[in-house]
Amino acid sequence: MDTKTKNRAVAWLTTAHFTGDIFSGFLNPIMPFIALKLSFSIAIATLILSIAQICGSLIQPIFGFFADNIYKRTFIFIGILLATTCTPIAVNVPNKTLLTIFIVLGCIGGSLFHPQALGFIPKFSDKNLMHNMSLFITAGTLGFAFGPIVSALTVQHLGFEKVPYLALIGVILTFSMFKFVPRLEETNQTRTKYQFKETFKEILTNKKMLILIAIGSMKTIIISSCTIFLPFLWRDMGKSPAYIGKLLFLFILAGSLASYLSTFAEKKFGARPVFIASMTLTFPLMIIYTLIYKTHPTIANSLFILMGFITMFAQPVTMVMAQKVLPKYKSIAAGFINGFTWGIVSILLTTISFTIINIGIPKILLILSFLPVIFAYFVKFLPNKIEEA
Repeated sequence: MDTKTKNRAVAWLTTAHFTGDIFSGFLNPIMPFIALKLSFSIAIATLILSIAQICGSLIQPIFGFFADNIYKRTFIFIGILLATTCTPIAVNVPNKTLLTIFIVLGCIGGSLFHPQALGFIPKFSDKNLMHNMSLFITAGTLGFAFGPIVSALTVQHLGFEKVPYLALIGVILTFSMFKFVPRLEETNQTRTKYQFKETFKEILTNKKMLILIAIGSMKTIIISSCTIFLPFLWRDMGKSPAYIGKLLFLFILAGSLASYLSTFAEKKFGARPVFIASMTLTFPLMIIYTLIYKTHPTIANSLFILMGFITMFAQPVTMVMAQKVLPKYKSIAAGFINGFTWGIVSILLTTISFTIINIGIPKILLILSFLPVIFAYFVKFLPNKIEEA
């Protein structure tokens, strides 16, 4: 396969990642208003989102296992189609049951797409793997950033009933990718069939991989708690969907910038400083935020956006190191870092959401932001350079 074809494949996978992840962050700013429309609480809203994340995310490593074995594009196409059509349709359904079903299907779509796409990026990359992976992850983070503002502005200016029309974007994208992402059979890849039990035993007994999963989970705790809980806090303060969407957009946009810059930081300073900065600096910022979000909202919002930058700073480094630690299982490793961690965190947040009424959102966020500081201790067991993994 020539270089032009490989580069085009990477570009289309990256475009699909951007578009698909628009719908990953799509519901967060408008869920408080969907909850009002369908008459359910923050606990039920968190439960619905968590069920979807659990169903979609915990199975990503399994999808990654099959992706590493079949060498076909099937998961990419089905995944991106479900992710980009089911989520916008979910916004205008008439009851909680259908809402949950469509959100779950959208999350499963993302879980089909991500492991295989992340596994394909190394296969279509030569010496520029770190650069391509950084662009791929940055594009997804950018999509995640645009999701809240797209949904919020659509709902505020056009209404809930117009949101499902956005599903047409996903249909067009899916059919376009059939042409521009080639079959891997066209390459000279050597097929290796992996045994399920032995594969997962090897992965889950790898010390470095377990630490990277923990790092990914700590990053996810901050992202999920901020993007799920804070919109309810802002709604109760009288803020509009557009206001909430813009804040979430800037939070994740800052994270996408951090994702892009992290590879340069890793080359200059090493992986450990990147991990430690990403895991420890959020806590003091969260302390200040909880103290001033009512009295000094402009400063508090600036700190919130900075938290997005810091939290997502280590994303590409985590992903590439995981694939270097377990080079045989690129899609499975991606499934653990990109999906499994979200499922674990969703279970945690589901439990926590039922205590929010008694404790309050700011205190919950403060407690959760302290967890990455504790787990930063284990960074010392990782290599300081990705090449050494």
